[in-house]
Amino acid sequence: MFKKNVLFLSLCMITVIILFGCQDKAADEEMPAIIDVQVKLSPEAAIVNENVLFEVTVTQGNDKVTDAESVEFEFGKKDGSDKEKIAVKHKKDGIYSLEKSFSQEGDYYMIPHVTARGMHAMPKKEFTVVN
Repeated sequence: MFKKNVLFLSLCMITVIILFGCQDKAADEEMPAIIDVQVKLSPEAAIVNENVLFEVTVTQGNDKVTDAESVEFEFGKKDGSDKEKIAVKHKKDGIYSLEKSFSQEGDYYMIPHVTARGMHAMPKKEFTVVN
């Protein structure tokens, strides 16, 4: 009886040690920071048939993302019409940019679809084009 209790307690202690050992290993692994996508328009007030510079800065923590798998800028009117997607390449220092003009005044949106380092982000920026 005594031997069975000692054996049972020994197995329990070994199991607890193994479980806590595995738990510490998982706690040491850090989750990667999410990608951050900042959108900037220049000029902020868009005018019909004049170029607007759309810049997207992509970072992950303090790291500038220069190796995004895919960056596409989606444009459209707020009412859902005139949709188009344009593939964009990296320019420098984590910045992806495109110049575009609009032939009609109205309320528009721009969504940068950014896929980088196993993550996807797509913030929405709304703007107005005036005559």
